[in-house]
Amino acid sequence: MPERPRFDTAPSLLITGGGGLRDIAESARLAEDAGFAGAWTTEFYDRSATVSLAAMAAATRHITLGSAIAYGFGRTPLVWAAEARDLDELTDQRLILGLGTGTRRMQQDWHGLDGEHPAPRMEELVPLLRRLLRLHEGPITHDGRFYRLHVNPTLPVAPPPRTDLPIYLAGVNPRMIRAAGRVGDGLVGHPLFTAEYVRDIARPALAAGAEHAGRDAEIPIAGYLTCSVNEDRDAARQAARATVAFNSTVKTYRVVHRHHGWEDHAERIRQKWIGGDFAAAVQAVPDEMVDAITLAGTPDEVRTRYAERWQGVYEHTLLWPPAFSGMAGVRAVIETFAHKPKP
Repeated sequence: MPERPRFDTAPSLLITGGGGLRDIAESARLAEDAGFAGAWTTEFYDRSATVSLAAMAAATRHITLGSAIAYGFGRTPLVWAAEARDLDELTDQRLILGLGTGTRRMQQDWHGLDGEHPAPRMEELVPLLRRLLRLHEGPITHDGRFYRLHVNPTLPVAPPPRTDLPIYLAGVNPRMIRAAGRVGDGLVGHPLFTAEYVRDIARPALAAGAEHAGRDAEIPIAGYLTCSVNEDRDAARQAARATVAFNSTVKTYRVVHRHHGWEDHAERIRQKWIGGDFAAAVQAVPDEMVDAITLAGTPDEVRTRYAERWQGVYEHTLLWPPAFSGMAGVRAVIETFAHKPKP
C-alpha cells in the first residue's frame, strides 16, 4: 500500500481577486506573513491565472503558489509549457500548475472548442506538456487525437528550472478524476466537494486512475473549501449559502448533489437562478448543504468546525473567501487561521 502524500501543516488561501492584481498580490503577501502553507489563484473570463501568479510571486518569498484552476484548453501546449517554465522561474520553483477544463459550455462559448471528450483531451495534453518541458533535449513531434505539434528549435533551448513541475488536474465527475490519477500529480477538488464525496468518490477514482496507469503513488488533492467568516454568524452563513447556490446551478456538478440526495434542492436552486430570482435561489440552499460543503460562522465556530470536519481531508486545503466579500473576506479568513510560521 503506497504511503499517503504529506499533508500541509497549515491551510492555503485561495484568492479570486475581484479587486484586481494589487489585491491578489497583497492577499498572497498577507497569507505568507500569517503562516499559511500556500496561496492559490483562479482563472475566469476576466482574470488570467498566469498573470495573477506572476504578481503573487513578486509579493512572496517561500510559500507554495498554485493555480486552481487555469483553463488547460485555453492556451496551446507550446504556450502552456513556455508560461509554466517562466512561472516556475519567477516563483523559485514554488509553483503547482493546476489545470482544468471548465464546463462544456465554457469550452464551446469561451474557447471555441467542441467541448467533446475533455478527459481524453487532458490525458493527451499533460504528457505533451511534460515533453515540452524537456525541449532542450531535442525536437518534438506529436500527432495525436487532439493536438498536432512539430517543434525543432533553431536556437539552443535552456533547461527549465524543473522538468518535473507538478501538474494538478481539476475534476468533479469520476471520469475526469480518474484522468488526474492517470496523468496528473494531483487533483484540484471542487468547491461543492464534501468530506464524504472525497472519501467515497474522489479518492477511489484517483486510485483507479493511478492503478490503470501502473502508478504506485497515492495522488494528493488540493481542495477548495468555501470559508466565510464574520462576527455576525448569520451574515457569514448567508454569504456561504450564496456561494453554494451559484455553484449548484451547473448541471455538470450534479454528481455531488446526487451522492447526498440533494438533487431536488439543486434543481430548485437552478430554476430560481435561471429565472432571475437570485434571492430565492440562495434561500433554497438548506442548512444541511451549508454545513456539509462550507465553513461558515464566527471565527471560533469556523476554527472548531475545521478541526472537527475538514482537517486532514485534503493534502492542500484551499480556504476560499466568498468572491464577493473582497479584501474584508480575505482578511477575516487570514486572521482566523493565522499562526506564527516556523523560523
